[in-house]
Amino acid sequence: MKLFLAMDLRQNLVVHGKSGQRATYKPLDWGFSPTAEPLGFIKAIKPRFLYIADLDRIEGTGSHDAIVRQCAQEVGCCFVDRGCHAPSDFLEGERIVNIVGTETGGSAMSRYHGGVLSIDVKDGRVIPCGKDPVDVLASAQHWDFDGSILLNVSAVGTEQGIDRQLLEKMRRAYDRQLFYGGGVATLGDLEIISHSGFDGAIISTALHRGIVPIEWIRRGSCC
Repeated sequence: MKLFLAMDLRQNLVVHGKSGQRATYKPLDWGFSPTAEPLGFIKAIKPRFLYIADLDRIEGTGSHDAIVRQCAQEVGCCFVDRGCHAPSDFLEGERIVNIVGTETGGSAMSRYHGGVLSIDVKDGRVIPCGKDPVDVLASAQHWDFDGSILLNVSAVGTEQGIDRQLLEKMRRAYDRQLFYGGGVATLGDLEIISHSGFDGAIISTALHRGIVPIEWIRRGSCC
């Protein structure tokens, strides 16, 4: 199973927060990197796979396109969520895979071709539509994405753990590549994600707290 390092960007720095409460996110000045400057952060940790959320672009206050392209050159694959509202928002660049989140992508997901769908879940429901994530995954079978991410926004940064039965139900609803992010607290959680049939996990806090070995992030897999 692949392991992606999550990196949230705000005002040209790597930030860390909990539960999607973005107003409270602060520069990540602890963990494995001596700096919150994005390129230095990546060079210190040396992940094989990277997931970037450009919070300024998502919130409509700015953009980190140049930084994203620089960071993508340092890794094997870089997933990028920059708040796509339309296919024209895709960022071109080597090793970049665009993410279309349900939070910003609109209701007509069939207009997107390629990239990865992020099913953004808060308090058990997909935002902003309020649907069950299993139902959205079933619909995603008919859309032209290369895979999907189940992003539990409520659990980001909380280390609250994983619901195995829910993950297995989600996996059964979708037969393409499927990744999970949010709330990974232990190595056992990664085992649950893997045994539930997911193709990858997106982590941050568990690495910086020393729970997940940095060697796993550097080779891009745990199993």
